[in-house]
Amino acid sequence: MQQIHIDQTKASSAYKRLVASRRRFSFMLTALMILTYYSFILFVALAPHMLARPLYAGATTSMGIVAGVGVILIAVSLTGWYVLRANRIFDPSMRALIAAAPQGD
Repeated sequence: MQQIHIDQTKASSAYKRLVASRRRFSFMLTALMILTYYSFILFVALAPHMLARPLYAGATTSMGIVAGVGVILIAVSLTGWYVLRANRIFDPSMRALIAAAPQGD
């Protein structure tokens, strides 16, 4: 693909909408992950006694372990959500844009 065709594709409104949509979604997921992580860190800093409690009487696993695993599961879930959206929306849209662009040599 020649540079002129790349520039035309970049200038198209469909490409700009796709980039803006992907950026908004990425920033939203990033904000959710930052909120989750910093909430956990604040909990550790401000209420360590809550995290030190056992799950139930006589348990060796504490609430902190459960909260830490929860942070990891949220990160994996957000990654999965991005991959699903990319595979179902972003990638097909990009393929359509590439297919519509002239392919001259």
